[in-house]
Amino acid sequence: MWLLFLLVAWVAAVLSCARVCRAAVAAARTTGPAPRPAPRTTLDPSAEDHPGPGLTLYEMAYLSGGPHRLADVVLVLMAQKRRLLLAHTGWATVVEPVAQDAVERATLTAIGPEGQRRIPAIRDALVADDAVRAVADRLVAAGLALPAAARPGIRGAVRLVQGAALLVLLSAAASYWMAPSGEDNGLVLAWFALPLILTLGTWAVARFELHPYHDWATDAGERCLPDAQQSPGTPDSPAAPASLTTLALHGPTALTDPSLRAALHSSGA
Repeated sequence: MWLLFLLVAWVAAVLSCARVCRAAVAAARTTGPAPRPAPRTTLDPSAEDHPGPGLTLYEMAYLSGGPHRLADVVLVLMAQKRRLLLAHTGWATVVEPVAQDAVERATLTAIGPEGQRRIPAIRDALVADDAVRAVADRLVAAGLALPAAARPGIRGAVRLVQGAALLVLLSAAASYWMAPSGEDNGLVLAWFALPLILTLGTWAVARFELHPYHDWATDAGERCLPDAQQSPGTPDSPAAPASLTTLALHGPTALTDPSLRAALHSSGA
């Protein structure tokens, strides 16, 4: 019976470790020796007075949290300029249908002609919009963002390795408990030590070589983000309020405005 548990442990260990190797190779292909800085364009309203080194507000949001984070940033930006009203119940209402860039125009289009829509639905619509994809494509071309083929590979693969290590331990415990009285339990456990060493060793290498496990930014993109040099509470440039930069880098939980935080959280952010 213990051979069945050993087979399950080996299969889980080999498949999870192979997944980590594939994810690492896919992520390595996206990094270049010297990626050029992300260009500034008129797509982002903060492009002329960007708070990060070579990055616009939208680009910082995408590198930190992907298109959903970018959607949160544009919603809060328009709310702070009194063009949208974000209710604590998770609804966005158009107050003034004026857009200053392509992403804001996409936001108004996502809300629709009725002028009101749930924030999760707006996020989903923005993720598929050409304006948001243009931000992503520009960052991928600059070597700062991972392409779709490499996401969310590394983080998910490492979680599989962790789960495989736990499965090996459980299989070993079950084999030890179910082994006949005359069986050499030490030899049984020794067979399970091999897949356990494989999973734990792969996990350790991944944590040393690949940590932090990025979902959106490459190593070069992470180095461009300003939170590597400043804390969330550090003042930003006058054109970009600290709350917007904090939201872009750290998500809705870092917002100090309780009404905005409640609006984004109640909508499933």
